[in-house]
Amino acid sequence: MRSRRAVLSLGSLVVVSGALTSACGALPGGGPDRRTVTVWLMRNSASDAFLARFTKKFEDQHPDVRLDIRIQEWTGIGEKVSAALRSKHAAGAPDVIEVGNTQVPQYVDEGGLLDLSLESARDLGMADWLPGLAEPGVDKSRQYGIPWYAANRVVIYHKGLFAAAGIEKPPRTRDEWLDVTHRLDTGGVQGIYLAGQDWYTLSGFIWDEGGELAHESSGTWTGALDTPAALRAMDFYQQLQALGAGPKDADEEHPSQAGQFARGHIAQIISVPGAAQQIIDKNPALKGKLGYFPIPGKTAARAGAVFTGGSDLVVAAGTGDRAGAVAVVTALAGKVWNTELARTMNYVPNKTTLADAVADEPGVAAMAVGAAHGKATPASPLWAKVEAADNPIKTYMSRVLSGADPATEAKKASREITRRLDESGA
Repeated sequence: MRSRRAVLSLGSLVVVSGALTSACGALPGGGPDRRTVTVWLMRNSASDAFLARFTKKFEDQHPDVRLDIRIQEWTGIGEKVSAALRSKHAAGAPDVIEVGNTQVPQYVDEGGLLDLSLESARDLGMADWLPGLAEPGVDKSRQYGIPWYAANRVVIYHKGLFAAAGIEKPPRTRDEWLDVTHRLDTGGVQGIYLAGQDWYTLSGFIWDEGGELAHESSGTWTGALDTPAALRAMDFYQQLQALGAGPKDADEEHPSQAGQFARGHIAQIISVPGAAQQIIDKNPALKGKLGYFPIPGKTAARAGAVFTGGSDLVVAAGTGDRAGAVAVVTALAGKVWNTELARTMNYVPNKTTLADAVADEPGVAAMAVGAAHGKATPASPLWAKVEAADNPIKTYMSRVLSGADPATEAKKASREITRRLDESGA
């Protein structure tokens, strides 16, 4: 992917440098005083058809505003957004930007975002937001990131292998999950394929136990893999991972767990539902044989916690049109358009109260159950240093799964996390 600015082409609608083609039809109020609000959205976050409908409706309802939607690539976007926020709204700079939910703390730390706390409390229904999208958008009780859409992991399972093992319904608790997976792990069947370095899945187990990856106190972050809660989570991960042949020293993409599942002898993987299509593409015989269920929790009353990925919408502090920018965010994050986006793109809507909108899509419905208890990585602006190529959480997991003492390795990893999150650079 390229890190240059791309221009969105929407079939008959093309927005280039604030100009619209005649294919859009007449533009009400399109006089010289019409303001342009520039919006940066990421590639594939919304379909061309969705954006065409949104643009027309928004401009009809706001005749004094013209939308200039520009599609960006994820590669290199961090540096590009930071530069745009520093520009203080130079010509062509964005007013509204879609950012990854875990990226918000970085931009807040750089001082480039508008405080949207008032709008969040007054207009946007923040009480119902998914926590995994909302929490990274907060700094010192001020809301900067507005949740837009989410996606998270579920369990994808092979219905035929479940039936052959006499398992009639998916497990709802961790204990049931271990029992079912043990029953499935027999003969030539793997009960589950769980790579040893799937740290996002481990994170969910840690949150279920009441732990964290890192704790913050007075602006100082400390790694927390050595807490009793995190160690209990790693113990559960070990038990589950042993019920299959996933590698201990690699993550879920090396090799691709979807590719492994497609061979037909794996009963379960933990993944986003979109992996099902990759599986079917590799093995069409599995079409109609895949099911989904939320990652089980400690009790049947609550599904397991999950890492919530997705996007927030932010407004540049230097915007030349606060009212117009906030109106765009309010519309995109509001019930009507957020529901339509979720249905169009198979996302989880930004509010728990909108989960019914995706109830007819099994994979997305399973995601929505987990997303209600989802979280994001620690809101440190330096967290990306932890997720670097030599991620200490991955190293810790592999060493424990290979027989090293969990407490000892957890202390080592926690010290390294603390070092990487030290803003003093010491």
